[in-house]
Amino acid sequence: MIRRFFASSFVLLCATIFEAAVLSNITFLPAIPDFSLLCVIFFAVNNGKIMGESTGFVSGIMLDFLSSCPFGFNSIYRIVIGYLAGFFKKTLNTDAIFVPFILAFFGTILKSALIFILTFLFPAISIKLKFFSLNFVFELGLNCLLAPFVFRFLKIFRNSLIAE
Repeated sequence: MIRRFFASSFVLLCATIFEAAVLSNITFLPAIPDFSLLCVIFFAVNNGKIMGESTGFVSGIMLDFLSSCPFGFNSIYRIVIGYLAGFFKKTLNTDAIFVPFILAFFGTILKSALIFILTFLFPAISIKLKFFSLNFVFELGLNCLLAPFVFRFLKIFRNSLIAE
């Protein structure tokens, strides 16, 4: 379990650095896909609630260090998403194309809803999010389209990432 956690943390570190260093510098994209959220959902669905919570926390802390968000902001909603995705441990066939698509769809919508609730509860946080803006729709579409590829790529390393 510890080895899988550290392997998952390394994958999340790579995904977070790729998002922050490469994808955020592409100027023609209105929003960037959230690869670390897709990885958290993958780890939670395949390993359960505990791994979902812990990888959600790790990815949120990494994003907090690389962004201007208040410390712990990204961790809060990613822990919730990882925990809820962990309820589907070993019950969904993630080899198909449609299941990762649906998981990414609901994960992105839940992420946006939780960010909206957090900004409502803590008005000092200055993140403005509009549900049906171009940025949200673009991020939702990219996450849904890239989820089957991310899940397939992570399945290559199943011995290190997935508990049998």
